[in-house]
Amino acid sequence: MSTKKILLICAGILLVAVVAMVVIFSTEPTAKSEGSVKESAMLVSLTIAERKNYTPNIQATGTVRPVEDVIISPLVAGPVIKRSSKFIPGSFVKKGELLLQINPADYRNALELQRGNLKQQQTNLNIEMGRQEVAEQDLALIGLDSLSNNQRNLVLRQPQLNAVKATIQSAQANVDQAALNLNRTSIRAPFDAHILSQNVTVGSQVAPGDDLGRLVGTEYYWVEVTIPVSKLRWLTFPDENKQGSSVILRNKSSWSEDATREGFLDKQIGALEGQTRLARVLVKVPDPLNSKTDADKPDLMIGSFVEVNIEGKPVANVVRLNRDFIRPNNTAWVMKDGKLEIRQLQIELTDSEYAYVNKGLEDGDKIVISNLSTVAEGVALREESKEDKSKNSEQ
Repeated sequence: MSTKKILLICAGILLVAVVAMVVIFSTEPTAKSEGSVKESAMLVSLTIAERKNYTPNIQATGTVRPVEDVIISPLVAGPVIKRSSKFIPGSFVKKGELLLQINPADYRNALELQRGNLKQQQTNLNIEMGRQEVAEQDLALIGLDSLSNNQRNLVLRQPQLNAVKATIQSAQANVDQAALNLNRTSIRAPFDAHILSQNVTVGSQVAPGDDLGRLVGTEYYWVEVTIPVSKLRWLTFPDENKQGSSVILRNKSSWSEDATREGFLDKQIGALEGQTRLARVLVKVPDPLNSKTDADKPDLMIGSFVEVNIEGKPVANVVRLNRDFIRPNNTAWVMKDGKLEIRQLQIELTDSEYAYVNKGLEDGDKIVISNLSTVAEGVALREESKEDKSKNSEQ
């Protein structure tokens, strides 16, 4: 086959291919838009706002410390001849119960000596009274009416009588002091107490100011609590007509889960805590060691940390909202007419669980409690139905 014929055949094949391509592209169907994509509303869970009066629960932490706390010290010196079997750490004693007895022999002798001195001075008074009667009789016989009052007192021995009376007063004071020192040889509990330490025993020589032991009262303990200054106005402190706010104490690290102790607000310490600049208040807890009752309640230990839940004053006409549903910059998400509204809130108070909203929410508002992927004013929302909830739980 000649070269010319081959070229013609190739040109013919190429021409057929070009024609086929033109036909194919010219007859290809064109995609048409059927309509815009349908926008779907976001599925959300809601809670309904309810405006009314609520009682907040102000939570804080505190440290347990005693109301009455004393170091027992003697006021007289001497050897200890007796120690109560209850005067040991951990024991309980009643008010007035004998703890220690210092040897009273020297102080008993001193008392008798002072009593004898007092009797001697009383005898001197009787003698001087007799002398004064004699002086009065002598003055009546002489009949010196021209004497001045000062001269008359000298003649009647009035200065000598006054001196004897003063001596008797001094002698009586010495007797009283000797009796007081004798009484001080018996060291007794100043109140119903729990013994925390004991530093003396029989045979110990003690002197005024020595540390014999530490006692704390068992009638009440205090819990010193620190709270923000802004929350003080929501607390009720006691006065003549009412008791302070009720308080519930918990110690999750040491007590059982449902164990609690009850107390009440007692005092506000008029100084801020040095480092945190928080206000300090005192909670009073009666019978902290269960020494007066058989109640199955945990004991409070001095120095331990406890969780404090204080019942605050009622907050009037507010919406109570879980703090988890407060959005950034104190806002809340509200569904209205199927769309998202971002509401700016004015919060009256927050406690450990709730925020109490004064402005920004009204009674019946539908508050979004779900997290949203798109947060913008006017975004379409749809409330989650029971069927949606059941599907989500199955998944």
